[in-house]
Amino acid sequence: MNTPNILTISRMIITPIFLAVFLIKAIPFHYAIALFLFIVGSLTDLFDGKIARKKGIVTNFGKFADPLADKMLTTAAILGFIEVGYCNIWILFIILFREFAISSMRLVAASDGVVIPANMWGKVKTTIQMVASIVIMLLLVLIFDFGLSIFETPLVIVSNVLLWLMAAATAISGIVYVIRGTKVIDFSK
Repeated sequence: MNTPNILTISRMIITPIFLAVFLIKAIPFHYAIALFLFIVGSLTDLFDGKIARKKGIVTNFGKFADPLADKMLTTAAILGFIEVGYCNIWILFIILFREFAISSMRLVAASDGVVIPANMWGKVKTTIQMVASIVIMLLLVLIFDFGLSIFETPLVIVSNVLLWLMAAATAISGIVYVIRGTKVIDFSK
């Protein structure tokens, strides 16, 4: 197993730990620890792709598992935001709808022997999801871990704006992906 794939798998392992820490209020500074874990997971996404391309070790496993690991991590953050009351369920629906649709297209393409890798729009979507999640968690840390209630009103506004931006970017990237994917999938089979 190569280094990029190890980083991808580590992101998958970090995800449930991140969500558990995020949700367990009995853990002192749980939002700060969760933020740290999320940042570590996000950095594995940054480095796995760079290393794979630089060393020429892009694999079919990586093409499939890397975006899956991203989806796991960002969905876990959104689930956490819903649980603490800072995310509308429709945002999650839009994101999951896109992810299921694209995953289905990838499976159909794979059955024809075609691997559809992540494209630039998917990378933009993932970056927006990760950055927005980090900003929201940082505000949660300031408010709940450090008692800076001055940030409560900005958190409500910022989380709404960032999460709807996240949903919009997700929808746009999904539309682009479907348009491009239909060009490589044989629908006659």
